[in-house]
Amino acid sequence: MSYDTGVGQRTAVVTGCASAHGIGLATARRYAQEGWALAMIDRDEAVVGNAEALADEYGVPTIGRAVDVCDRAAVFAFAADVAAADLPAVGAIANIAGVASPAAFLDLTPAEWQRVLDVNLTGSFYVCQAFIPQLIEGGYGRIVNMSSVTAQHGGGVFSKTAYAAAKAGVIGLTRGLAREFAAHGITANAVCPGAVDTDIRVGSTADQEAALAASVPLRRVATRDEIAALYVFLSSGDAGYITGTTQSINGGSYIY
Repeated sequence: MSYDTGVGQRTAVVTGCASAHGIGLATARRYAQEGWALAMIDRDEAVVGNAEALADEYGVPTIGRAVDVCDRAAVFAFAADVAAADLPAVGAIANIAGVASPAAFLDLTPAEWQRVLDVNLTGSFYVCQAFIPQLIEGGYGRIVNMSSVTAQHGGGVFSKTAYAAAKAGVIGLTRGLAREFAAHGITANAVCPGAVDTDIRVGSTADQEAALAASVPLRRVATRDEIAALYVFLSSGDAGYITGTTQSINGGSYIY
């Protein structure tokens, strides 16, 4: 199924696109499959090769750059480069870059607390602030930010309080953006996945993984492509009246 923006080809800005087993790259691929151009970033240089591979496979204009979302100056410089590049107008911001933290609260150092907030929350703030002017100028805008089921139920085995706090902040950021930019026709929504088949749980045992799957009513973790499909739908013209929402995609692990 193809989701039409209604305004011709647009560019999706996607963060966290280096890992071959990450949601970011899966989402960039899904955008490309739907005909979107891509502006992909990650702090890891692998993002450059991933962007080139998607351009070759799907024939869409693509730029990939090693950029740390925690570096405001670098994010804004990338936004300027995208505006000057031979790409369609930016139509979607897909904030996906993130880090987990299994540290117990009483063991949290200030440095770890700040790291988790910087990557998961402040990075999304920087990317939105850098690219929203391009959404306004282009007359079409979709913002999709990555939160987590941990923001709703308080954390779990792999991601505890620091991560839950950062991802709850993403929900607040998203709601504020939805209200502030609605007059421009820009929507903003937060996606809250449960467990997903990514490498974020590196080091977990087979028994832990089995217990995690068994704890989900659907008896499995989500695929990366399932999360990617939701991102692309929320970026489409079909989702133009959905804004300020928290989109749960957790297999029933948190029902409210």
